[in-house]
Amino acid sequence: MATRQLLAELTAAYTQRTHQAVVIESVGGVDAAKRVQAGEAFDVVILASDAIAKLVAGGHLRADSVTDVVHSGVAVAVRAGSAQPDISSENSVAQAVLSAPTLSYSTGPSGVALAQLFARWGIAEQIKGRIVTAPPGVPVGSLVSKGDVALGFQQLSELIHVDGIAIVGPLPSAIQITTTFSAAMTTDSTRTAEVRALLDFMASPEAAPAKRRQGMEPAYTHS
Repeated sequence: MATRQLLAELTAAYTQRTHQAVVIESVGGVDAAKRVQAGEAFDVVILASDAIAKLVAGGHLRADSVTDVVHSGVAVAVRAGSAQPDISSENSVAQAVLSAPTLSYSTGPSGVALAQLFARWGIAEQIKGRIVTAPPGVPVGSLVSKGDVALGFQQLSELIHVDGIAIVGPLPSAIQITTTFSAAMTTDSTRTAEVRALLDFMASPEAAPAKRRQGMEPAYTHS
């Protein structure tokens, strides 16, 4: 879901340029991987790079087509009008977490990394009862905007389009969690040339402004 807005923008630009229609279906990463593993017909899959690697290993995606698209970092949000905590250092983020009456983070790779961070800080048990898990498909930012959660952690690309919240800022570099999203062609796709042209466009410098607009950084590496 973190790449939903970006992919909509990039595919619209690509279609305008080439007249090649592209239909993107955005679902949670776990569901997307399951559907590919179940044999549903897709030409291209865009997921976190570790999920792409597993699908390559499972024979579902072509290893020679894997293309890194963006790097996406985690930001912190509070409800609009609320006091904004200091998140300028690792210690201050830990204090903000300990002080928050409720907090939430995504169920994706960034959420797993945050849970590991809280365990490393030794506060996992202390805050366990205050963690609100966002239901599948429900952004953390929407829980923050409704006042259900005091402190939300989510990829910046997912927070910037949510009304009713204030983005405090990105996590400091010492503890920033960066997810690389990659794209790859399915082994069953019969549209090799069309897919490669789309992947080349997604990785091109021409696509970089859209990536930055959507709160992410370009990744130019071809695996």
